[in-house]
Amino acid sequence: MRYWLMKSEPEEFSIDDLKRVKREPWSGVRNYQARNYMMKDMKVGDGIFFYHSNTAIPGISGLAEVACDSYPDPTQFNKKSDYYDPASTLENPRWWLVDVSFKRKLKRVISLDELKLQAEHLENFILLNRGNRLSVLPVTAPQWKFILSLE
Repeated sequence: MRYWLMKSEPEEFSIDDLKRVKREPWSGVRNYQARNYMMKDMKVGDGIFFYHSNTAIPGISGLAEVACDSYPDPTQFNKKSDYYDPASTLENPRWWLVDVSFKRKLKRVISLDELKLQAEHLENFILLNRGNRLSVLPVTAPQWKFILSLE
């Protein structure tokens, strides 16, 4: 089993939205490294930290899990979508996604500031790297366990 952190702006899609719908395709990712994590590395049952970004207090707000194997992101083919990619074809899709399913909300948000204060316990945690903009990133088992202990 692997662990991941997936970012979403709460105005776009929040942990409460995931709780309501139970399962959702993680569509619209347009970064090759993040895409590769979903396409090649994520497996059904992997744990996910659901992270709210671009908000007053960014941080981890809940837990989810990978609900299916990767498949082509349908938004890349929809000309009306903000995520339409004219270079992508049904025969050769460029963008892939996984569905995520709701597990639970955390008892409290574990903020980015709090995670930064714990950096010595989160060796090589990609989220803490300056300039990190990935919306999907790996989390090691020790990082996962330590972050959950902060709850």
